Amino acid sequence: MFIKRVFLIGFLVVCLPLGQPKMVAAAGAAEAGASAQVRSQEDGQRGSLDTRFARLELFLDSKNSPLVNYAGDFIFFADQFAIDWRLLPAIAGIESGFGKVIPSGSYNAYGWGNGRIYFSDWPESIETVSRSLAEKYYQKGLNTPEKIGSVYAPFSSDWAGKIRTVMGQIDQTSLPLEPKF
Repeated sequence: MFIKRVFLIGFLVVCLPLGQPKMVAAAGAAEAGASAQVRSQEDGQRGSLDTRFARLELFLDSKNSPLVNYAGDFIFFADQFAIDWRLLPAIAGIESGFGKVIPSGSYNAYGWGNGRIYFSDWPESIETVSRSLAEKYYQKGLNTPEKIGSVYAPFSSDWAGKIRTVMGQIDQTSLPLEPKF
């Protein structure tokens, strides 16, 4: 299944710019409520693709994260609440090893409420924490890891640096090369 997804993502990244599509569903779009989409950006970069989904999915897969199937949710809710799309996955990485070390059944990969808050599933946790980051941090001007860290992890002097490192790793995730036939 993963090989098929990588192939499909690679195919989309290589072939879609040729036709400059407005919106094309990528692998996994149905599972994530169509939030996992590859689309042309309307910011003056005509023909460039939004590769965030592919990069985040490949990054989470490389970490053996149980969150890999929710890459589209991270991006969808980050866009909906106007927060950095890399922030919550980075927090999950630092706080729980990308969702691998959490209280059983909590779906709390973010240390939210000191890990005592339980969610019903991953999408609920991603939506709730994304909304809370927007309302409790971003709207108060706390919109960088350094500013967020002073409130989110006040006793950790290196939390912001770790978050920035993971965000950079997500950015540096390479997409598959053009498929060879």
